[in-house]
Amino acid sequence: MIGNFIADHIRGNNYQKFSKEIQQGIFLHRAIDTFTDKHPIVRQSKRRLHPRYRHYDGVIIDIFYDYFLAKNWAQYSEIPLDIYTQSIYKMFNEIAENLPLKSQNFIKYMIEYDILYNYQFKNGIERVLNGMNKRTQGKSQMNLAIEDLNILHKELEEDFTTFFKDLKEYTHQKIKKMN
Repeated sequence: MIGNFIADHIRGNNYQKFSKEIQQGIFLHRAIDTFTDKHPIVRQSKRRLHPRYRHYDGVIIDIFYDYFLAKNWAQYSEIPLDIYTQSIYKMFNEIAENLPLKSQNFIKYMIEYDILYNYQFKNGIERVLNGMNKRTQGKSQMNLAIEDLNILHKELEEDFTTFFKDLKEYTHQKIKKMN
């Protein structure tokens, strides 16, 4: 879980300073990113979005898929979302000082705004999209993507559900190969 979380903040072979388990998480995250980017359903979801987002469409779909996962959490986990997110925050707080600075900063932000829990709400997603738009100095126009979520909610949720089944199977197989 830790390796998966920090993977976007680890460049090249900088993973080597971490334990084998964290390295496996980094490799799994990278494999999932590749699988996701190439998946036809994800590509379909990206095509559904307004063309104004250009190369930011993948980031927006990632956020939308996080929303559908959190919104439908009870279908995927026996642990209630609020309990799960609090345990994740606790774990990351305990190890934060051993993580890359970008990960440490994101952990603070994630906890302060209870991002993982609030992903289940459209206003939580809207807040994330607005923040991402500010980080791109308005170039991404991600702040407008909430409109696409509202208009395409049913289609995107169906895309997510189909994709997530494939992702679970892929991840299961990948983890089996790692062990």
